[in-house]
Amino acid sequence: MSLRVSGGRRLQSPPGSLARPTAARVRLAVINRLAPRLAGCRWLDLCCGSGAMACEALHHGAALVVGVEQDRRIAAVARANLETVAAGQAPRPTVQVVTAEVLRWLSAPSPAAQDRGAPPEKGRQDPFDVIYVDPPYAAGLYNAIGDAVREGRWLRPGGVMVWECGSRSVPETPKGWRLESCRRYGSTCALYLEPLVEPLLEPLLGNAESGVEPTPATGSAAQGAATAVLVPGGDEQTHKSDGNQAENDAAEERFDHGSGPGRDAPCNSSMMEARPRAFPAQL
Repeated sequence: MSLRVSGGRRLQSPPGSLARPTAARVRLAVINRLAPRLAGCRWLDLCCGSGAMACEALHHGAALVVGVEQDRRIAAVARANLETVAAGQAPRPTVQVVTAEVLRWLSAPSPAAQDRGAPPEKGRQDPFDVIYVDPPYAAGLYNAIGDAVREGRWLRPGGVMVWECGSRSVPETPKGWRLESCRRYGSTCALYLEPLVEPLLEPLLGNAESGVEPTPATGSAAQGAATAVLVPGGDEQTHKSDGNQAENDAAEERFDHGSGPGRDAPCNSSMMEARPRAFPAQL
């Protein structure tokens, strides 16, 4: 199987079936949707696999990419791919691949969490603008990752966390997050999650003193950037690529995705303001 970044640069693929590279059409649709955020952004890729999605972020202007991958062999492939793409960018972005179990890595305090009194740890990263999460679909890690990201304050205010999941097993929206959008691409869904704004202490105290019952904040941080289309095809269209990439997409349909999209798939590609729904837990 051969992988390519949207600009045409060839990437290494993990051997055998060790990983499930995100299909080209999904990568390009996600990048197209995140286009206004990418220039100069800090991108965290959790369960990064081959690093293909993070390579797209680099290709479209990310200033820093950090990938976290548990398997050493896959992490080595991701590191090579990110270094290759970064070498072709000017100015050269910063890339790092960490070989670690994702929840253990997230449990170490971020600098933002350290501001709240947590002990400092050498080498930890500042919060990120975009966090991409693509664990094995059936591993049941989504909500635990969402909780750890929020607790550790790994996402900057106004940032977004994107979950890639199977369209037949869309996870519940975790506590403290708002599902901004759910997009479906065949047997794959991309969920765009924003953290709920925490109410400030002083206004709450002021309302209490005045006898006015406080109203919890339920919105998300405003996003001031206008929509910019970097990749032809938009969210819904399939990106036309070479035969090798078509094989990658075909493999994506077979590996860890279930049997196909189906009419009763819970993720609707037209859902823009989706309410959290309860779905059966992944086994």
